[in-house]
Amino acid sequence: MANEPNYSSNPSKDEPKKEKVRVIPLEYIDEFPGHPFKVLDDESMQKLMNSIEEIGVQSPIVARIKEDQRYEIISGHRRVHACRRLGLKLIPAIVRDLSRDEAIIAMVDANLQREHILPSEKAAAYKMKMDAMKRRAGRPSKNNSAPLEQNFGITTRDVLAQESPDSSEQIRRYIRLNELVPELLEMVDRESIAFRPAVELSYLSKDQQQSLHDTMECEDCTPSLAQAIKMKEFSKDGRLTDEVILSIMQEEKPNQVEQFKIPKERISKYFAPGTPAQKIEDTIVKALEMYRKRERQRDMER
Repeated sequence: MANEPNYSSNPSKDEPKKEKVRVIPLEYIDEFPGHPFKVLDDESMQKLMNSIEEIGVQSPIVARIKEDQRYEIISGHRRVHACRRLGLKLIPAIVRDLSRDEAIIAMVDANLQREHILPSEKAAAYKMKMDAMKRRAGRPSKNNSAPLEQNFGITTRDVLAQESPDSSEQIRRYIRLNELVPELLEMVDRESIAFRPAVELSYLSKDQQQSLHDTMECEDCTPSLAQAIKMKEFSKDGRLTDEVILSIMQEEKPNQVEQFKIPKERISKYFAPGTPAQKIEDTIVKALEMYRKRERQRDMER
């Protein structure tokens, strides 16, 4: 039986600014709108559930009170999900008085600390935070009433980079990924398309991206950076037709070598959905090395 959190009751109304851990019914908690970070029922989630079942929720979630007096998760979506799956009714939480934009910034900052973040998650998170920062910069504040862009030429993205693990230019590239159609963005997450080519492909129209995806599926290939840049230039000039896309994708890459390909359906049962292509390849190579080593040992024993 999972342990219900054992914390004190709601803090006094006389101390609204002082952070205290309180117990909140899960039924009054909502997810953050547009939360860009995926919550998956994977092995990591199962480990979290096992931990909560054994010792309870050790780290309180962070939430804010909405206008309708319900709570909104700032940090702790996975913990809330795990508790709900375990059938718990309560969860420990720190409740903060935050505006919508302050909540967005806090939510992104908390989740960017995760060990594994997909490109699509970073893309959406950076855009959400930068938009929130721009809205806040456009309003008077206690310290400075001027928008960030007017302060010594420093842009909002520059300030965002100072608070993030990525440079300003890298953040720009991540935000560009939001312009990809879902099929291509998913391929970036799976590492089927490299990051830099994907950024260049984001400048193609939605119809052109869809045509490219269909060509990639048909030809069983992915674009190099050079090919992606070429398609971007053709698109800018209004000359990127389906035929041009096919012609570019059929070009032989300078470093292209003959590849041995295995149909996905023959090996899919051995790997979890969404496993990156590189990890699948590494696992197969490792298995073959172990097989060869075992065969050599058998030959020596004969």
